[in-house]
Amino acid sequence: MTRSPWLIVKWVAIGTTLALLLWIAGKYAAAGQLPFVIGVGFVAMCVLLVYGTSRSVPMKYLFPGLFFLLALQVWPIIFTVMTSLTNYGDGHMGAKEDSVKYLVAQSVTEVPDAPRYTMSVAVTSGGDVTTSDLVLLLTDPTQGTTFVGDADGLSPISDGVVKSETGKITAAAGYQILGAREVNARSADLNAIAVPTDDGGGIKTSGLSEAFVGKASIRYDAAADRLIDTATGIRYQPQNAQWVPEGGQGQALTTGWMENVGFRNYTDALTNDTLRTGFLKILIWNLIFPLISVASTFLLGMAFALLFNDDRIKFKGLWRSLLILPYALPGFVTALVWRQMFNQDPNFGLINKTLGWSVDWLGDPTAAKVALLITNLWLGFPYMFLICTGALQSVPGDVKEAAKIDGASGLRTVQSIIMPLVLVAVGPLLVASYAFNFNNFALIFLMTNGGPFEGNQTQVGSTDLLITYAFRLAIGGTTPNFGFAAAISMFIFVIVALISLQGFRRTASLEDVN
Repeated sequence: MTRSPWLIVKWVAIGTTLALLLWIAGKYAAAGQLPFVIGVGFVAMCVLLVYGTSRSVPMKYLFPGLFFLLALQVWPIIFTVMTSLTNYGDGHMGAKEDSVKYLVAQSVTEVPDAPRYTMSVAVTSGGDVTTSDLVLLLTDPTQGTTFVGDADGLSPISDGVVKSETGKITAAAGYQILGAREVNARSADLNAIAVPTDDGGGIKTSGLSEAFVGKASIRYDAAADRLIDTATGIRYQPQNAQWVPEGGQGQALTTGWMENVGFRNYTDALTNDTLRTGFLKILIWNLIFPLISVASTFLLGMAFALLFNDDRIKFKGLWRSLLILPYALPGFVTALVWRQMFNQDPNFGLINKTLGWSVDWLGDPTAAKVALLITNLWLGFPYMFLICTGALQSVPGDVKEAAKIDGASGLRTVQSIIMPLVLVAVGPLLVASYAFNFNNFALIFLMTNGGPFEGNQTQVGSTDLLITYAFRLAIGGTTPNFGFAAAISMFIFVIVALISLQGFRRTASLEDVN
């Protein structure tokens, strides 16, 4: 009797979880993502099997951890690997059919004497007005009929339609009408819309409340697999996931398609002269930066920890509190403050003003690296001070007394007794700190943005880490290349994994000290 309420709660929780998974599977099915539907179905089956029976009690506790491990760790790695094997990026984001449809629609010009539609801009109900796909709600001025237009074409609409005196749709069931300010904010998305029509033409927007009927100047010859520009007579053939003119004369069309390229992104990073030079240059600095950062912060933090571990120091609590202030402040705030302190202008740069220098700290490649290391030392030594202080307090006092009786000097005691015992505790943390600084995106981005850039190129900066380089390739550049950025991310993953594995093996050997 006492177990019945809990049994009800259990099955309500299981039923709620299964209903949620069913809803997610329906969303994936509607989007045509069959592998994800299968994956969600497998998870639902596991939930029912693990929690719906009285068997496998340990798995009831392990399953949530395994699920989130797969969802948040394993799957992102798999997805990154899959992306790195494609040319996914600017101009290569959809299928080949999408590329054809987009190029044909974008070549639409207004048909003379054709009537104009009265237009409203909307998103589907419940969608985000800032990110959801836009649709056009159109009224034919000659017949008064209403339509909804999107990338798939025109569809009649009548449910809940309310029109103003001018015929403009002001409400429609299933759609949320955007106001003038919201439409203006998405003008770029609005200009990219072209609703295809049955006769090969299309409907394009004109301003915020009108749309015109146009005719495409580009048509697709499916039999020959060619795009033909009827205005110029140029024929475009598919080549390297792009539409290029036959004979090689002229420019390729801007929109291509995504396809698998195998290991081309990896080989380009290692063999292409331009990319290889930049990649190797960044890689060398990326290996040096965390090494110096960890060594300098540890040595300074350890020195302060040893100093304030001496019983002769007064007000140790106060001094320790002051030393951890840099660690207590948000890192991005501190980075921006140091950036201003390194300003070359003596009127703004505190360092140059105080020392009477005129060093271009952030404009010279070598000086920029030094500035980053100094800033990272300020940001990182309080953390090392904290962990070293904790480790020192765990060192038995009788061990130090025995060393003193044996005549060991203070330096010898630190070198041969205290340091090995401290490294047992802080060794794994040093490895983790190296991995963190290997991907210290925030400091580089806020201090130098990877610069300074040498020559006329803006892709490879003198202080770039691999992570900032990948970010610029994927998002920050003028032509984002997600596939190549994913390949760089895999290089980062492998390098950090190998260094961490070797580091943990070395720190494991320190256990023999105990």
